[in-house]
Amino acid sequence: MDFLNNTNIVVSIGFILFVGVVIYYGVPKLLASKLDSRAASIKADLEEARALREEAQTLLAGYERRQREVQIQADEIVKAARSEAAQAAETAKADIRAAVDRRLTTAGEQIKAAEQAAIRQVKDRAVTVAIAAAGDVIRDKMKAADVNAMIDASIKEVGSKLH
Repeated sequence: MDFLNNTNIVVSIGFILFVGVVIYYGVPKLLASKLDSRAASIKADLEEARALREEAQTLLAGYERRQREVQIQADEIVKAARSEAAQAAETAKADIRAAVDRRLTTAGEQIKAAEQAAIRQVKDRAVTVAIAAAGDVIRDKMKAADVNAMIDASIKEVGSKLH
């Protein structure tokens, strides 16, 4: 029983028992299943972001098609009045480009925000689940005598370190 006075051995045994209890109760599987479900959610969010990007590209193609149509109309107007048609075409091009740029910027920001939020949520959830699982295991397995013994051991350890 002399080895129980060695804190390194007692802490090592306690840690090994703790890891064994955690593995026995399937905490890693629980964490893995939670992370897998969150990964599926993230994948769905990314698919939605990709869909938004495709929608933005479709809008871009529509705007480019519209730009070509405006150019054809501008060419017809140029035949009647060159100066007026040139001004209208430039205005239309600028509006279209600005709208496309705004849409692409918004879509890119939404994709980045969704990715960052998903990563942050996965990390937060993993930490919460790990803390809750560890707390549950400790709360379920510790008895009042164990708690008192740990307090006594801690008091002795603090006393020995202070002297």
